[in-house]
Amino acid sequence: MSDLHTLGRWPRDRALATPGRVAVDDRGVTLTYRALEDRATALAARFRAAGYGVGDRVATVTGNSSDQVVLFFACAKAGLVLAPLSWRLSPHELAAQLEQADPALVLVDQECGTLAEAALERLPVAPSRTALGPHGVEARVPAPTRRRLTDQPPPQRAVRDDDPLLLVFTSGTGGRSRGALLTHASCFWTNLSLSRTVELTSVDVVLSVLPQYHVGGWNIQPLLAWWTGATVVLERTFEPERVLRLVADRRVTTMMGVPTTYLLLAEHPGFAEADLGSLRHAVVGGAPMPEPLLRAWHRRGVALTQGYGLTEAGPNVLCLPDDAARDRVGSAGVPYPHVEVAVADPVTGEHLDGPATGELLVRGPSVFAGYFREPEATAATFARGWLRTGDLVERDADGYYRVVDRLKDVFISGGENVTPAEVEAVLRRHPAVADAAVVGVPDERWGEVGHAFVVPRGGRLTDAEDLAEFCRRELAGYKVPRHFELVPDLPRSSLDKVVRSALAPRAGGPDSGPGTDQHARPLDARLKETR
Repeated sequence: MSDLHTLGRWPRDRALATPGRVAVDDRGVTLTYRALEDRATALAARFRAAGYGVGDRVATVTGNSSDQVVLFFACAKAGLVLAPLSWRLSPHELAAQLEQADPALVLVDQECGTLAEAALERLPVAPSRTALGPHGVEARVPAPTRRRLTDQPPPQRAVRDDDPLLLVFTSGTGGRSRGALLTHASCFWTNLSLSRTVELTSVDVVLSVLPQYHVGGWNIQPLLAWWTGATVVLERTFEPERVLRLVADRRVTTMMGVPTTYLLLAEHPGFAEADLGSLRHAVVGGAPMPEPLLRAWHRRGVALTQGYGLTEAGPNVLCLPDDAARDRVGSAGVPYPHVEVAVADPVTGEHLDGPATGELLVRGPSVFAGYFREPEATAATFARGWLRTGDLVERDADGYYRVVDRLKDVFISGGENVTPAEVEAVLRRHPAVADAAVVGVPDERWGEVGHAFVVPRGGRLTDAEDLAEFCRRELAGYKVPRHFELVPDLPRSSLDKVVRSALAPRAGGPDSGPGTDQHARPLDARLKETR
């Protein structure tokens, strides 16, 4: 089995080519490529000496840091699996992910100590725990924890392309979060395909604000930067004013964020006058960029590449370069190089040719190896070798794709399919609506009807009748929600995606619940008239 695509080679190669160049700028503290290679190599040797073997999981509960970058490459060199866990979880949620990951060691930074302790207390057998960095695990590696006495230590051998490298938990927007395994090869091919669309060179400066417990915190620019010898300016949190200042001070050339990232930057009072002269390119993921927001960034001379992806695909699947974004607002683009996609009938699974609407399928060397210790869930995710994304897409005659909605979120009202994303887009155009989410709820007459959760815009008044009338002007009658509920905010994942699965249990039925309170009067009579 080949080791040509293992990522432990990358810092070694850069240390030979550009040893003094800065690999990581962590809040002003820099780490050169030579120092990165030396620390990662030494830590990998300590892991082996302490009894860790290929496939052992090392979990982290930490903010973005250069210490975690050192750990990542040490794991890559030793054949270990890095499982970065979210510091935004509750102790109960974190404990559940620790139980799933079954790590041999947990590494925690000081800020996350209380959270980690509360989670570890909930485990029947708590793994060893220490700190990251030169004064923690790099000084002394604790012995690995084996949860069961019968567990045999994994082998210590040369790392191979198909060995797992990252255990990343999915966002859980479609249900329970699962641990997705990405191998060295899948990370290699993801970054190779990204390099063919978002070019990086050794003179680039990448601003990284996505949390490292997301696959995007590694596989969307940072790892590509360390492969090519660029500098990564690593931030623990996203603060618009600080980001604008960093772009100017560090001469940032490229960055990645979700639409909310760019919205908050564009809305900052200093955006118009900020020095963005070095920022030649930005990557957008998570959701399509609204057209006004695109124009705001174009006016500042910043090119934007939009994309679509999911953790199980590595994550990159579709991209819409800047030259196409101006003419194809709302499109997710075309496949990345080395990525194959298809559109399948959601019911029969038959692949559809030409312009079509159906479930997006993906295959290629960047696709994940499966869910950790969940063979049945893994098998259900694939159909004849294709990864089922669970997303409903439209493909036009030119081969461009538009993501319509999650298939699980589409509901049927009176025999007609309703895509919540379409209804939500209309509601967001209402002057009194800041945000909205729609879920399907049971209805005796129509099977299912829509229940809209609406975040009102400050200082604007609206009610159920006003919102329904507004929707009726732009939507067919069966698409107009029957229930409206005003809420202060919507539950979101850490990548700012609305978690509709968290809203569904809160939605009322046809005769009770939120649909009958002062914010959400039932609209049965009006809806029956317009169907």
